[in-house]
Amino acid sequence: MYETRTLSGSADGLANHLDNVITESISASIEALDELCTGDARLILRTYERYSVSGGNRLTLNVAILAVGSDLKVALTTSGGSRAVFFKVNTIGEETFMESALAAVDSFAEV
Repeated sequence: MYETRTLSGSADGLANHLDNVITESISASIEALDELCTGDARLILRTYERYSVSGGNRLTLNVAILAVGSDLKVALTTSGGSRAVFFKVNTIGEETFMESALAAVDSFAEV
């Protein structure tokens, strides 16, 4: 699954907000983080992971925050959640992870 959002504000504030909200789930963790800069642009990267009860496995959420000043573009991608060999059968866990991540982004935009 892939979603994007456009908003404005502090890139560091958004990254910290997502870290706090997403890891409120007892099984969620930050697996990787990084930042790239070029000129006035910053790219903040996060990889989160959590357990999916419905799929019986772990899911990944990747977040990329592209910031130029206070203009922010956010790309979110989920992966995992299926035990099938050739195609995905159960995407409920991915959909739920994406919905919670989008709610976290939207709640930052409302502040």
